[in-house]
Amino acid sequence: MLKFTRIGIVGRPNHKGVLETLKRLMAYLAEKPVIAVLDHMTAGLLSAPKVETCSRRELASRCDLVIVVGGDGSMLTVAKHIASDQVPVIGINRGRLGFLTDILPEELETKIDQVLAGEFSVESRFLLDAARVMNGKREKLGTALNDVVLHPGQAAQMIGFELFVNDQFVYSQESDGLIVATPTGSTAYALSAGGPIMHPNLNAIVLVPMYPHSLNSRPIVVDGDSEIRIVVAANGKLQPQVSCDGEEKYIAVAGDEIIVTKKAVPLQLIHPPQYSFYEACRSKLGWGSRLGKTLDESQ
Repeated sequence: MLKFTRIGIVGRPNHKGVLETLKRLMAYLAEKPVIAVLDHMTAGLLSAPKVETCSRRELASRCDLVIVVGGDGSMLTVAKHIASDQVPVIGINRGRLGFLTDILPEELETKIDQVLAGEFSVESRFLLDAARVMNGKREKLGTALNDVVLHPGQAAQMIGFELFVNDQFVYSQESDGLIVATPTGSTAYALSAGGPIMHPNLNAIVLVPMYPHSLNSRPIVVDGDSEIRIVVAANGKLQPQVSCDGEEKYIAVAGDEIIVTKKAVPLQLIHPPQYSFYEACRSKLGWGSRLGKTLDESQ
């Protein structure tokens, strides 16, 4: 008996490789006793009028598994729509790194066969909710699987802000902004800004300053259940922005309070058998292989 029977499919638009993989995936699923459900944009890419379609927001209510064909950015876009419904998601990588999409296109049939047969592991990845406080009331700004970022927007100018963790003052700072990242996001923007790599199973949040005007300012790792509060300093000339996974959500003004907390419901990310986070780091970040294996092969 197959583990999943209604499978949602999402593909990254405007990518030749994605279209090829989508056609191959659809041909494969047509031979299985499953129903494929495409979001409207993906259905348009395939020009497949006979396939069941729905909006991306409806996928979670119509399917028991979602397959994303694209890169990590595609997975980030889908995650915010399906996480709350606890529908698991798996990715076929047509991007560059692919930390979240770990099936190679040439392995599509073999790996999806294993998943449909129930041979997989499930990893819970928590997301972040961003909100602003105005007149004592919270207004939700967005959700992020990787990171919530305060940045200067189009102008390359420093931002002044104060940082609080669980209402405890941490520091005031002038910098290009602050990255608030999950363990999932620690291998993304936060890594390029000098942050640490965190194992995805950790319940932790990393706070990474961006080009701080201080030699003593370093990334800080805090408990994942912490409330992060950023108070934007007064400067009428600047209009810093708040983004969630790279999508602009809000233009901040002086005195704004940005609140970042863990989302109550995590994303259920599926991996094929033998998945290893450390192997992913070795292959995608160029880490060295085992010396013993190298020595054995040289003999």
